[in-house]
Amino acid sequence: MRKFVVWGDNALARRLVGELINTYSAQVTVIVPDLAAGQAREIADIRADDDPLSRPVLIAARRVTRAVFETADLTDADAIAFVDTDDVANVDAALIAREVDPTIRVVLRMFNTRLGAGVVERLSNCAVLSASEIAAPAFVAAALGDSNPTTIRLSDGQQLMAVDRALANPGDIRCGLAITALGESLPADEGLADLVLTSVYGRRDLEPRRRRHRHPMRLSRLLIGGGLRRILASIVAVLALGTVAVATVRHVGVWKAMYLAVLTALGGANPQDDASVPSQAVDLVLVVVGVAVIPAITAAVVGIVIKARLAIAAGGLTEPVAGHVVVVGLGNVGTRVLQELHDLGIDVVAVDRDERARGVQVGRDLGLPVIIGDVTNPDTLTSASVATARCLVVVTTADVTNLEAALLGRDLCRRADPEAKLRVVLRLFEEEFAQRIKTAFDINLSRSVSYLAAPAFAASMVGSEVIDTIPVGRRVLLVAEVPVGAGSQLEGHYFRGVSEPGLVRLVAVQTGRAGLGVGVQTFWAPEQNTWRTLDRTHTMVVVATRAGLVALLERAAGVENPPPFHPPSAPPLLTPQPRG
Repeated sequence: MRKFVVWGDNALARRLVGELINTYSAQVTVIVPDLAAGQAREIADIRADDDPLSRPVLIAARRVTRAVFETADLTDADAIAFVDTDDVANVDAALIAREVDPTIRVVLRMFNTRLGAGVVERLSNCAVLSASEIAAPAFVAAALGDSNPTTIRLSDGQQLMAVDRALANPGDIRCGLAITALGESLPADEGLADLVLTSVYGRRDLEPRRRRHRHPMRLSRLLIGGGLRRILASIVAVLALGTVAVATVRHVGVWKAMYLAVLTALGGANPQDDASVPSQAVDLVLVVVGVAVIPAITAAVVGIVIKARLAIAAGGLTEPVAGHVVVVGLGNVGTRVLQELHDLGIDVVAVDRDERARGVQVGRDLGLPVIIGDVTNPDTLTSASVATARCLVVVTTADVTNLEAALLGRDLCRRADPEAKLRVVLRLFEEEFAQRIKTAFDINLSRSVSYLAAPAFAASMVGSEVIDTIPVGRRVLLVAEVPVGAGSQLEGHYFRGVSEPGLVRLVAVQTGRAGLGVGVQTFWAPEQNTWRTLDRTHTMVVVATRAGLVALLERAAGVENPPPFHPPSAPPLLTPQPRG
């Protein structure tokens, strides 16, 4: 039985422990700061689906030390995962673990990719993964209508893309991934799949999007806002009425009447004892109005200028916006989502209640409007122009806050346009809660970061090279490079025997390995080579479910002292397909 150690007590740790116990039938020891805090109690209640007595072992430790790892029997474990949200704490704990066992496989959760690359370079047998980086494409795809392609880069530099079949070039399609309407992954009949995997030749996206250009008069449009426009309109109306009144009582032309009305109202008036009563009444009204109007104009202009300067300094909206995406919650996930949307050329307005949130400065550095405020306050979402947005993405860490913001956003959108229905994407942890939300509120675009990321972390702990994940609703397919082990069950077997509907799809076979001094080549559509067999120099590129990848890893695992491999005599030629 495999043995693993997990350090952390958050949602990802909980999902990861469940994944290791249920998918890999592993024995798991979990190190948590407090047995009564965080997700520790929920982790302690995890049981294997087929073995109710199987449960994780929990160890409480405020600080990670050599003694803690020795208590967890680290030297007898196959791998250890550090999934705290603090990058520095994860690196520090990993270094201590390596002091206890220099050879153990280490899997680190890190947001800072630059720091992560440095850690991988210096620590052998180490993998660094970002939960937010894994999950963000699923939120982006949902925000843009589930048609946003997911780009996957293989180890040899070639690229694949998961995209809607309607947007794909038929000649580039490598396999069918899912029938999204039915929630069916890797169907037996690939022609029915509407989500497909295609090759990419120098393209990042099938539909380039253009970011909205800033209006050249955006500052003046902000200064002359709705409040000032209403005040100016009222003044014009009063002066127009005054012009009519002066023209009527003094029997003068329109120009002279307007001249007298404006000067009287704004500049004061000299008493005219010999004027008629109606004329004196008009002068009196205009003077009184003028006395009231001038301070009102001054106050309005000063207030609007100050508001404009504050909005510009804070990075908020400075002009009307429509067709944008509002991202609420600028933690790790929200930061990744707004970065990806910005890279795709989509207009984004970011919202968070905390000025110190990670994504606040990132958004400002990208030149995006960033609004600081409580998302459950209607004024905050109104200032983000949610009524004219194409989508509201709410990714705070609190399910209740996310739901409240979603319902408020929809309500504000309906008030502006009763026929409009705002597209909403929610971050929700609990699967059952998400199903109830879907039924009760007709919000079926929800994603769980830990649910999306846990399979990749678990696969990395068992040594699989998971390249990327492809979101399919709230679930994921794993894209992995699996080497054929010497003496494994797969060695000598035909290519066509690898794929299993609903579990595994063989996408390509890479021949040769760097360590053997043989150049690496990637061959597509391997199953079309009817008589070609696998050998220990091959690496399979597969798309699989979690269960499918587990089964494939068992079949591909090598043995000690493998017998020499003798390929079949005169095998059919395998010809590389052109890359475009």
